[in-house]
Amino acid sequence: MALAAGITLEARGDLAEARLPLRDRIAVWIGLSAITAIAWVWLIRMPMPMNGGMAGMQMAMPMPHRWSTADLALTFLMWAVMMVAMMVPSAAPMVMMYARLVRPRTRAPQLCIWLFTLGYLCVWTGFSAGATLMQSALQYAAIVGDELRATPIIGALLLAAAGVFQFTTLKDRCLAHCRSPLGFFMTEWRDGPRGALAMGLRHGSYCVGCCWMLMALLFVAGVMNLLWVAAISALVLIEKISRFGRPIARGAGLLMIAAAVLVGMRG
Repeated sequence: MALAAGITLEARGDLAEARLPLRDRIAVWIGLSAITAIAWVWLIRMPMPMNGGMAGMQMAMPMPHRWSTADLALTFLMWAVMMVAMMVPSAAPMVMMYARLVRPRTRAPQLCIWLFTLGYLCVWTGFSAGATLMQSALQYAAIVGDELRATPIIGALLLAAAGVFQFTTLKDRCLAHCRSPLGFFMTEWRDGPRGALAMGLRHGSYCVGCCWMLMALLFVAGVMNLLWVAAISALVLIEKISRFGRPIARGAGLLMIAAAVLVGMRG
């Protein structure tokens, strides 16, 4: 890949030249923090109906008929904002590493940094579209109720599937890419703004591959149960940044399987 020699040198420990000035580090952190905070505030301030459903909009209610375009659009907006709130924090180490590597290699590092981030979020936006269609189908089939929570049997199946997925090769491979920012750029590097966007899309794809089953667990305790949303966000973050990320992922998988048994027995 382009600049592979330079990145290889950095992989050997010569990262001093790629170190971001304090001002640039602060700018990136403020930008990522602002995006995350705005998304969380939007979720927290969404009007909640008395029955505990997602929002005071028709999109949150179980519907005996097919959803309208407005229902789909509003639900898609909810999912897209929620994915920003949940996933931007876990992407921060990758964005910071990219900022370090791209700064000496382009005249427009800020543009490249935000294009990389945009590419990452575009993939999760695509995931949000799929989640919207899944939610509409589940509600139409009365599998998900007015609190956007799956029936006990479906919840147990989701927990079991997510638990088993934590032990799969796909999970390990995608998590390895997410946990090794420098390793990712050594194999995926592309120059320029278009390269930044392409790498963001690539990283987003690995991230979705790592976390998609965890996002399906949102239906277990309620899609807009914000404590549950925060708990899954924390698990995603810990898996990616902790030195024990892989054992934690597998430990969480065992807990999910055990929880599936309990939920299934209650159902």
